[in-house]
Amino acid sequence: MQDRDCRYGGFHKEMKTLEDVRTLEVDPGRPFTSAEHGEILAGHTTDIYFVKSLEMLKHLGLDEIPVTAEIFASRPGILCGMDEALNLLEGRVEQAWALADGSEFGRKEVVLRITGSYGGFGMTETPLLGLLASSSGWATRAREVKDAAGDKIAVCFGARHLHPAVAPVMERAALVGGMDGCSCILAARLANIMPTGTVPHAAILIAGDTVKIARAYDAVMPEGESRTILVDTFKDEAEESLRVADALGDRLDAVRLDTPSERGRVTPELVREVRARLDMAEYADVKIFCSGGLDPERIKVLSEAGADGFGVGSYVASAPAIDMTMDIKEVDGEAVAKRGRIPGLSRTDRLERVL
Repeated sequence: MQDRDCRYGGFHKEMKTLEDVRTLEVDPGRPFTSAEHGEILAGHTTDIYFVKSLEMLKHLGLDEIPVTAEIFASRPGILCGMDEALNLLEGRVEQAWALADGSEFGRKEVVLRITGSYGGFGMTETPLLGLLASSSGWATRAREVKDAAGDKIAVCFGARHLHPAVAPVMERAALVGGMDGCSCILAARLANIMPTGTVPHAAILIAGDTVKIARAYDAVMPEGESRTILVDTFKDEAEESLRVADALGDRLDAVRLDTPSERGRVTPELVREVRARLDMAEYADVKIFCSGGLDPERIKVLSEAGADGFGVGSYVASAPAIDMTMDIKEVDGEAVAKRGRIPGLSRTDRLERVL
C-alpha cells in the first residue's frame, strides 16, 4: 500500500525504504508541526531504524516471516490508548489480543499481543508504544485524582498545559481514568458529552465587577448550564461569594475558588470560611468548586474542609508516560527472546481477542 486514506488529511506515502524517507517532502509553511492522522498511519512519525530493519529483512527474504509480539508496561497503571492502537494495527496484523481501555495493569504485565508478518506491522512500533505510553500515564493520574475526590466531582482542566494537537487525547484519557468531565471542546464532543467550564478571570477583569459578570452569565447561558461563578478576582472570596449569591439567589449553583499561588492558593481554612458564611446567609445549597494547582493530597484536604468539586489541570497533564516495550516472542512458531527476557509467550489469562 503506497498511500493512506485521504480521509485522514490527504494521500501520504508509506515509509518503507530509506529512499521513501529521503524523498519525503514536507511543507515548510505548515502552521503546526504536529502530525496529521494520515502521517501517523503512513509511518511518518516512526523511528528511522524500523525503516532500516524492514529493508534488511527484505534483503534476507524474512520480511513476511510470521511473528508474535507482546507489549508490556514498565510500571502499574490504568490502560488507555488501546482503541487508537488497534486503529493503527487494523489491516496490518492477523490477530490481536488486548486489555481494554480503563483496565488496571501491573508491572511487566502484557497489555497487547499481536501476530502477523513483521513486514506488516513492524513500522508501527514507535507510534504504537507512544499511543499507549502517554495515554496510560494520563489515565493513571486521573484515576488518582478521582480516587481522592471520591463521590465528589472532578473535572479535567489540563488542555492549556499541552500542545493543542494532543490536548484532546489527554482529556479523553482523563475520562477513561474516571474523571467526571473535561473542559476541552473536542475531547468532550468525541466522548459525546458537553465540555465543563465556568468563567475565566479575563471576563471578570474586562467587566470590572464579578456580580456584573454573574448576572450576564445567568442571562446568556441556557437553562441547565451550571451557574458557577469565579469569586477570587477582585475581593475577598467569602465577601464575593455572598455578593454573587445575593445577586443570583437560588439560581446560583456554585462558587469557584481559584486563589493564585501569590496569595497562598485555596486553603482548607478558606473553604471552611466560605462554607460557613454561605450557610449563615442561608445559601447552604450553593456548592464550592476548587481549582488551581490541585493534586490528590490537596483534594483530600479540601474535600474534608467542605469543597464539593475540583478542577485539575497540570497534575494530570504533566503525568509521566508509562514506558511500554514491544518484544518479539515467537518467530515462525519458535520461542525467542532477547537476553534477560524469557522466550515464548507470557502467561496471562486477561487478554481478550480484539482483531
